[in-house]
Amino acid sequence: TYGNNTFVTVGKGGKIYTSSDGITWTFRTSGIGDNLMGVTFGNNTFVAVGYSGKIVRSTDNGTNWDNATSPITTDIRGVTFGNNTFVAVGYDGSIVKSTDNGTNWDNATSPTANILRGVTFGNNTFVAVGNSGNIVRSTDNGTTWDNATSPTANNLKGIAYGNNITQNWHKGNYVAVGSSGNIVKSADSTNCKTTWSGSNSGVSPQDEGVICDIGSSFDNKTSPTASDLIRVTFGNNTFVAVGGSGTIVRSDAGGSYYAHNLISFDNVTSPTASNLRGVTFGNNIFVAVGRYGKIVRSSDNGTSFDNATSPTANTLKRITFGNNTFVAVGNEGNIVRSTDNGSS
Repeated sequence: TYGNNTFVTVGKGGKIYTSSDGITWTFRTSGIGDNLMGVTFGNNTFVAVGYSGKIVRSTDNGTNWDNATSPITTDIRGVTFGNNTFVAVGYDGSIVKSTDNGTNWDNATSPTANILRGVTFGNNTFVAVGNSGNIVRSTDNGTTWDNATSPTANNLKGIAYGNNITQNWHKGNYVAVGSSGNIVKSADSTNCKTTWSGSNSGVSPQDEGVICDIGSSFDNKTSPTASDLIRVTFGNNTFVAVGGSGTIVRSDAGGSYYAHNLISFDNVTSPTASNLRGVTFGNNIFVAVGRYGKIVRSSDNGTSFDNATSPTANTLKRITFGNNTFVAVGNEGNIVRSTDNGSS
């Protein structure tokens, strides 16, 4: 992840490395030996999570890390930040939260016992996804969680939030992806029209000024692929998801009245057949990474992707963007970077 002019990557055996430029990396002592599975940044604080419920935090740009007392011992798979709150999710449906910059953590009552694999934040709502199509959400800073109506029983592996709609009544979309090419989306206009804050249900939400009940239910979107989709991101009014066998799918999120409800996903011709494991957006460029060190990029909102020359043959698993720099990390401690919009 990236924050406060610092890149931070975490991995096996509790290893943590930091860099200010993506070239020179410094090993940091985490104080734990368990694998770390995710890291995020918020309120000048980095928080990393991992196996056996481990949580570590840093308030000095990743130089020093402290163990936080975790209320769980199950593996944590994902962590995010929003509204001055850190939320982490993992095995057995575990959900933990912190409102004091990661110092203290509390259990939240989870409505599921299934593995939760990803969590994101948007429009004052946390949404997490996981196995058996489970989608859970919280609208009170992670204190209480409800099951959202999910249209699938397939495992969901990644989720992203995007908002390009200018009307004040529409608050964006969540898109989640998973096994067998499943794509599900929230915040249809029907939710806006049936969840009224005013009394006049005979006018459009644009006229009434109501707010959509975002994330309470999800609909299946017709997927152009049967390959597993692993990650999804949002940028420049476009969702892009990547997965098995080099699969790339994209959608224009629309920008006009009700256009958000008409999202459809199309296959993009991929320049690789290797599994793609991570994708991000920056400087109007989408970049995805994957097996055998594959790196592909798009400068036309995901319409077409080209291979970029990769300096490694090792699998790359995650990628982030910050300070006009793309940084990807993967197996065997490989870290690669690009300062020319992913071209090299």
